[in-house]
Amino acid sequence: MEWNDRLMTLIRECAERLLLAPRAQSEEFFLPDEREFLASIGVLPASMLALLREYTTQGLPSPTTLLLVLAQRRAFFKTSQRGISGTAAAVKATALPPETEELQGMPYLPYLIRKAEAVLFGTLDPELFYPDAKDRQFLQENGAIHPADFLATVGSARGDRQRVVTYVLQAQRAQQEAAPTPPAAAVATPTQGELSLG
Repeated sequence: MEWNDRLMTLIRECAERLLLAPRAQSEEFFLPDEREFLASIGVLPASMLALLREYTTQGLPSPTTLLLVLAQRRAFFKTSQRGISGTAAAVKATALPPETEELQGMPYLPYLIRKAEAVLFGTLDPELFYPDAKDRQFLQENGAIHPADFLATVGSARGDRQRVVTYVLQAQRAQQEAAPTPPAAAVATPTQGELSLG
């Protein structure tokens, strides 16, 4: 079975299991072979459980979105990290920029970039997760950017935040151009009785 099929199976089976045990902790929730599989793609069990909990309670992110997001983490893990998990300390909320901090006039973007970097490196504190509701709202409102595409952009930028800004601005323009143009106001045509000879 390909890793993506295995992941989709895990998402489906674990989501059903979580509905029966919503208070479960990651240490006891995943089976040994599931933990081994998650380690093989660079995903912490606690992080996976947080994503599953969001899906089972909020309905988002969808299983296919989870697959695409985790595929970005897996690709970074397999290539940049050569399949070796780092020993860096978890990036907690206090280590992230304030959500109100701006980058080229866009609040939340510095926060989201740093969070995405931590996701790619596998160091995001499991109490945080990507994409949460605020992440999804920012990406939707600023170009309808898919969470996996944003991760890919941050990864390819290699710390160059201007590249990420350029990507978001381009997505914004594309979103604006694709928006339907509101119909022009109709010009009222006077009826026969409204005509005046002055």
